[in-house]
Amino acid sequence: MKQSQSVENQSKHAALGLTDEKAIEMYVTMMTSRRYDERCLLLQRAGKINFHVSGIGQEAAQVGAAFALDRDVDYFLPYYRDYALVLSLGMTLRELMLSLFAKAEDPNSGGRQMPGHFGHKRLRIVTGSSPVTTQVPHAVGIALAAKMKKKELVTFVTFGEGSSNQGDFHEGCNFAGVHKLPVILMCENNQYAISVPLHKQVGGRICDRAIGYGFPGVRVDGNDPLEVYRVVKEARERAIAGEGPTLIEAMMYRISPHSTSDNDLAYRTKEEVDEHRGKDGINKYKQYLIECGLWDEEKDAELMKKIRVMLDDATEYGDKAPFPRPEDILLHVYDGDQGKGGR
Repeated sequence: MKQSQSVENQSKHAALGLTDEKAIEMYVTMMTSRRYDERCLLLQRAGKINFHVSGIGQEAAQVGAAFALDRDVDYFLPYYRDYALVLSLGMTLRELMLSLFAKAEDPNSGGRQMPGHFGHKRLRIVTGSSPVTTQVPHAVGIALAAKMKKKELVTFVTFGEGSSNQGDFHEGCNFAGVHKLPVILMCENNQYAISVPLHKQVGGRICDRAIGYGFPGVRVDGNDPLEVYRVVKEARERAIAGEGPTLIEAMMYRISPHSTSDNDLAYRTKEEVDEHRGKDGINKYKQYLIECGLWDEEKDAELMKKIRVMLDDATEYGDKAPFPRPEDILLHVYDGDQGKGGR
């Protein structure tokens, strides 16, 4: 019975086109993101950094999605909890720490923005801004450009369920649906928009909103990275074939508080959080790999040591890197009056 279960499990990722090596890499990335997140929380409590927005509980969906996309050509517009996503795309722990410590070498913004405002030109991670949901129309615009230039790529944009109530979301969906654009919109439904629970902010299912804009909407278990991989892969195939957008609603739970400025127990109970902690996608996926014969506790312990070394290196590097100079505020600023007698 155990052997047949192992064969069945092994065929699950193989049937999706994932090698054993890729299946393991997905777990390594999830675990790296989780440990990075936990380190950030410790640094904030120790007074080494000012602020952190956690993505604990959302790693499985982010990694599953990233591995289903073409990381050599597609464009990515993440929202501020997507550490696992950007690590999957090629960002390093050092780069994330440079952002966390607001240092000049930070590839996201040169230390100008809060952590979680990702941007990386080489990796085609498009700079995010603080007003939530503005990344959706940007993703749609890039998808329009790709279609006009006949480029075989998609844009992938993520946002929380609270963002799905913003006008930017609806305008982006409408435009994408009208023009059948190659964009994948993934809502990371973590049950809370800051302190407002899902039942007080959404009347129906977010994925069903896609019907009104003329394209498919799919709800998926965000704690199952292989299911998210399957759904995103199919959405990409549709987009490349000219069939237009897909709205994906990945169901998950934000285990950590909204941010380090938040007391989450003011609006939810410890029992609720603990219940969802038991459904953690990372633990489930680790067990899946063990059942496949691809992983064991000894390998896991070695991985934790390796991640610890990398995190120590990244933390020290970010902490000791120079801050931006005051005059750096003038860098990357466009003066529309330049050459016209202006300042």
